[in-house]
Parts: sequence; C-alpha cells; structure tokens
Amino acid sequence: MLKIVTLNLNGIRSAVKKGWLDWLAAQNADIVCVQELKAQDADLTDAMRLADGMQGYFHCAEKKGYSGVGLYTRHPPQRVTEGIGIAEFDAEGRYLRCDWPGFSVISLYVPSGSSSPERQAAKFRFMEVFYPQLQALAAEAAQTGREIAICADWNIAPTEKDLKNWKSNQKNSGFLPEERAWIARVTAGLGWSDAYRRLHPDREGEAYTWWSNRGQAWAKNVGWRIDYQLVTPGLAAAVRKAEVFKAQRFSDHAPLTIEYAWP
Repeated sequence: MLKIVTLNLNGIRSAVKKGWLDWLAAQNADIVCVQELKAQDADLTDAMRLADGMQGYFHCAEKKGYSGVGLYTRHPPQRVTEGIGIAEFDAEGRYLRCDWPGFSVISLYVPSGSSSPERQAAKFRFMEVFYPQLQALAAEAAQTGREIAICADWNIAPTEKDLKNWKSNQKNSGFLPEERAWIARVTAGLGWSDAYRRLHPDREGEAYTWWSNRGQAWAKNVGWRIDYQLVTPGLAAAVRKAEVFKAQRFSDHAPLTIEYAWP
C-alpha cells in the first residue's frame, strides 16, 4: 500500500507546537505533502526537516511568514522541481514536485482570494496559468504511463456537498461559479480524479477539511472540503482507504490520508 497524507499546516512552527510531528510519527505514511509553511528555510529545525525519519523538501515563499509548501518522503526522489515557472507565484512558494520511476507527487497551494479583491484577482491569474500545466501533466501521464498525485489546498469547494452553507457562500471566494467551473474542467475535462470521492462520493460533514476560526465553525462542523488529492487514472483505480483526521487539531485544516494499492 502507498499511503499519502496532505495537510495545510497554517504555519509549520505552530503545528509542531500543537503535536503534529507526534501524530505524524504514528501514521507510517510514505509521502506527506504540506502547505502554508509560513517559514523560511532557516526557520526549519532538523525535526521539521526529517519528520518521522522522512526527508523533507521545501519551497518557501520569499515573504516571511507566508505561504510555502513541502513534501516528505521515505524514498529519495530522482528529481525535485520547485515552482511553475511563473515568477509572481514562484515567489510565493506554491509548487513542489518530486519524481520517482513512473511516479510523481506534487504539493500545491492554490492562492486564497478571500482577503481582498486583489487576492481574488491573483487567484484567477493562478488558475489561468496553471490550467495548461495540469493539461500537460495529464498528457504526460497518458503518453508515458506515469502516475501522478497532486496533493493540494485547492481553496475551492467543488460542489454543494463540499461545504456546509453552500447557499450563502455562492458569492464568496472558494465557492464562486468560476472557481467551481474551473475545477470541473480539471476533473471532467482533463481526467483528473478526486481520490477521496472515489470512495466517498456522497459524504458531506465527514469530508470537510477546513473550518473558519469564527463563529464556532469547528465545534459546529461548519466546514469546507478544499483539500484533496487529484490523481491520474491508475492511482484512482487503486484507492482503498480515504479519511480526514479530526480527533486532534494542528491547524485550521485537517489531515487527509489516502491509501492506494499501488504499485
């Protein structure tokens, strides 16, 4: 079995203080993708770099205390790629790819547009420039047989069953019609599969991965499902277990763990 975890940490130093590394040590994961490090390379301790004996690779943002992604693995990759080749977003530390023979995993952090119209515009720009890259990745997989998993905070709830209050959020970032249409094009149009939904097509409350810090959203489970693993067809067919861990909080997001009967 191949066990892949993804989690937006909302600050790696904060998550470590809340017991994230202790939890991770009990998971026996093969690969762990993290987003929103909110740390520079110099801030990362040995414990953060070598979580549960795995080697960590990181793409930090240039701005201190902001964004950044990481990927932990037990098996050294043949190649590590930072960034998508677009300076605006590469400066924010949003993309990290690791390659092994016939297999790749990407840790991705799609911009949030909730803080201002300017940030929503940046999110739309990212969606526009990243779509061709998703298209190219799908083509690479189809042509070479490479299996790819994109583990991300997508900052988009795909459908009405992916957030509690969908009716009142239709004009809010993360559930805008344009965002949902984009994700639908990625999945239905390009053939990427939502690994969690392969096993749990109709699950709602248990599927949420993010909760606002306002209005007792966590206590009332007023959540959103914005963290998911999009995978190529071979991995999609191999999904055997998918769950969101909520017994302990390390962040405003919860860890998503998918197990694949692969290779």
